[in-house]
Amino acid sequence: MNNPQLTQEFAWRGRTVRWDRIGAGPALVFLHGTPWSSVLWRPIALALARRFTVYLWDMPGYGSSSKDPSHAVDLGVQGELFAALLESWELDQAHIVAHDFGGAVALRARLLHGATFASLCLVDVVALAPWGSPFFKLVQNHAQVFEQLPSAVHRGAVESYISGASYKDLRASELQMLVEPWLDEEGQPAFYRQIAQADERFTTEIETWLGSITEPVKIVWGTEDAWIPVDRAHRLKDLIPHASVALIPEAGHLIQLDAPAALSVELTNWLAAVSSGNSASVAVAPIAE
Repeated sequence: MNNPQLTQEFAWRGRTVRWDRIGAGPALVFLHGTPWSSVLWRPIALALARRFTVYLWDMPGYGSSSKDPSHAVDLGVQGELFAALLESWELDQAHIVAHDFGGAVALRARLLHGATFASLCLVDVVALAPWGSPFFKLVQNHAQVFEQLPSAVHRGAVESYISGASYKDLRASELQMLVEPWLDEEGQPAFYRQIAQADERFTTEIETWLGSITEPVKIVWGTEDAWIPVDRAHRLKDLIPHASVALIPEAGHLIQLDAPAALSVELTNWLAAVSSGNSASVAVAPIAE
């Protein structure tokens, strides 16, 4: 599904990245994960655009961006692209908020490709092995078979998979928003292609370097995340010692939909602190149980 709200394009190695910029103030960039797009962040982004210049974008292979089957969409490519995208926006001190795969993308851009951030907020992120559900493993071994599933069977598989990311029951409109981009002739193979190219080596490669991050870091996690268990938040805190952690109860991996108010409060308070120069005290805040 093309997102008409992303009005601008960035070309990179044959790929077309759809993006948009809204609001005014310090730069704030949101990164989505898989199998999502920027629409998952948009309500929170619109609220924060009253105080920040907010950047939303869809990674290649997702949302409104190009889905050419010949283009790799793995975390290695996405991290390199994100660094190039920041350079094209002339941003070297943006605040970064990343969810799911977006966490690995932001970290790889930062640690491997020269990107610099003003602060980094990691929300239920893919960052530490092991990750990937049994469904991931099955698709990785049989991606071409899954690409040819009858459309009704494919829809059922995607709906079931996405529903499992929420601790609460998704509303029909929310499920449709998340599932619809993967249902047409372009979306179905793209859905399985991005899973097939997921590889833990892209996070293992940077794990030992996490302690070199010097900017303020906030880790936010849903306590009921069934996709990436909450112990990863504590492991990340051990590897980034100056980071702070906030745990949000009764929220799963789709924390934006399970606990939007609680997540908005965490992000608003965090960004108010780091953008005002009071990040040092925030960075060492105790874990919220």
